[in-house]
Amino acid sequence: MSLPCALLALLACARGTVAAQQGNTGPLTREAAVGMALARGSQAALASVTARGVEAQLLSARAIPNPTLVASYSKSTPQYHAALEIPLDYLTLRPLRIASALSAADAARYRLAFERAAIRLDVDTLYTRASAQRARAALSKRNATDADSLLVVARVRRDAGDASELDVELARVNAGQAENAAASDSLAAIATVLDLQATLGLPATDITIALADSLAVPSIDSLARLASAPLPPLAGTPLSVAAAERDLRAAELALSLERRSMWTGLALSAGFETHDPTGSETGVLPTVGISLPLPFFNQRQGEVALATVNRDRARAELERARRESAALIARSRRSLVAAAARVARDRDLVASANRVAALSLRAYAEGAYPLVNVLEAQRNAREALAQLIDDTAAANGAASAYRLFTTTALP
Repeated sequence: MSLPCALLALLACARGTVAAQQGNTGPLTREAAVGMALARGSQAALASVTARGVEAQLLSARAIPNPTLVASYSKSTPQYHAALEIPLDYLTLRPLRIASALSAADAARYRLAFERAAIRLDVDTLYTRASAQRARAALSKRNATDADSLLVVARVRRDAGDASELDVELARVNAGQAENAAASDSLAAIATVLDLQATLGLPATDITIALADSLAVPSIDSLARLASAPLPPLAGTPLSVAAAERDLRAAELALSLERRSMWTGLALSAGFETHDPTGSETGVLPTVGISLPLPFFNQRQGEVALATVNRDRARAELERARRESAALIARSRRSLVAAAARVARDRDLVASANRVAALSLRAYAEGAYPLVNVLEAQRNAREALAQLIDDTAAANGAASAYRLFTTTALP
């Protein structure tokens, strides 16, 4: 069996433990919760707005400047003048501007993909926490029921003369503590579901969802192979690193654009002159000219220096992104392997603790074991099962984090 019978039974009954407090909107699966967060969550909306802002900058970079119509009148002949000034500097600046905006747009898309993957991780983690708290609430409820049963057994043995009043009082204290723990775990389960609702963009005042999925138990064998194998090379570039690379490319192109922008203002002028009152000039006289900027006093040193600083900052951010990405991948992998190892150990501990608790209870009912030892055995069994639930949730979270940090950018 992949898990002890106790945990399987607990996860099966945990679906209905908090269901009475979770409204009646129907069961919500893990994937449905992720889709709801991506569609309605505030974090996804902010990431989408940021990406649309970069797309708007790309539209601005692709824009072609409008020509300018200049009309004038003079007393000297010809008196009417008209000219159309057509900017020419965009022929050399526009390709750089578009290339820089395209790189920035690629970076924004990679960041949006990373944000959506991070949202998936957050929702998956919250869903796992809610499932774990629900399982702990079910465990506490079962413990309270078992404590009440033990109290009944102690009273029967006292009435039969096989136990003292001290055993009854100990059993009563144990039952009260178990009832308090059940109430606390029930409140914690409700709080985690409310946190999940807030992440999904739902009101967090009352529980309106019911969890459909239980804790997913990771494959111990596959994780053991993962632990023994070296860290495999990624098939592509992690999303965070790919975004930083596009930022550096955009900064380099922006620097080249600023260096060329000292010639901003280059334009071709074409028009005509007409209306000579003396009659010496008749018809329309064509005119043509060119507007050439002369960068004598301002060669955009400040703008070039600022673009250089932005380029250097983007280069440093890329190096940091590469180091952090490698560290996060290695750390999440170690956490995943360690959590899987804890789950494997917890399974054996739960099985042994349950056997000890069952045997001690039977021995106490037969008068061959003191109550204090029974309470200790049951406490050990409860703690082992609670630790198994927590470690299973941690293994799920580590697996989700590893998938996030190893997600690569598509070409």
